[in-house]
Amino acid sequence: MVSQMVFGESCEIMDLDRIPWIKIRCQYDGYEGWCQDSHISYLHPGQGNAGKYLTADWVTNLEFNGSRMMVPLGSSIPGRKDNGAGWGENKIYCDGEGWDPDKAIKDAGSISHLARKFLNTAYLWGGKSIFGIDCSGYTQTVCKLFGIYLLRDAHQQALQGATVGFLEESVCGDLAFFDNSEGFIVHVGILLNNHEIIHASGKVRIDKIDNLGIIHSENLQRTHHLTALKRFF
Repeated sequence: MVSQMVFGESCEIMDLDRIPWIKIRCQYDGYEGWCQDSHISYLHPGQGNAGKYLTADWVTNLEFNGSRMMVPLGSSIPGRKDNGAGWGENKIYCDGEGWDPDKAIKDAGSISHLARKFLNTAYLWGGKSIFGIDCSGYTQTVCKLFGIYLLRDAHQQALQGATVGFLEESVCGDLAFFDNSEGFIVHVGILLNNHEIIHASGKVRIDKIDNLGIIHSENLQRTHHLTALKRFF
């Protein structure tokens, strides 16, 4: 698995020659991969997203074409006044208002609160939800809740944003990037302040960080080498 699309995300179909497997391109970040045709609902041009609202709870109860289902945090849904809207012939009714990224308050308290919702979520390569998530899927999803667009992989995200020169100058919401011995960026996390980071490594966890990198909060071992800091908020 290279990535995921959570409920409500759209994709472009690129190859139908291997049904039931189809090749798709995610519209949000351009990521390409294969999924089974039973996982998607076909649309006509212009029938894209169900709405600009996202779910902000761990899981949200909704009705999809008359059946109840649970969708993870960050899924796309209609707002209450748009209930019954959906994609093509698909109808969606959702409990609650939904989260509007355009109106999200981008202060330290809000960033920390939403980032911590994922605490202890298991690490899953290619994952993008509270059922399993990887480091860049985590940063992408949290930023999406604030209306901030990030590419999918850590090395891609490192090319975005404004550079922060020193860790001492960092603030809550800045992203920290880490490289391997070959100098390739392999990890990313969200700074809660200039000495703590929340990131997906084994699970979503909070660890200490200094100018050299991450220090595991339990065994005090250094786990990641700091290479860059970027600001998006």
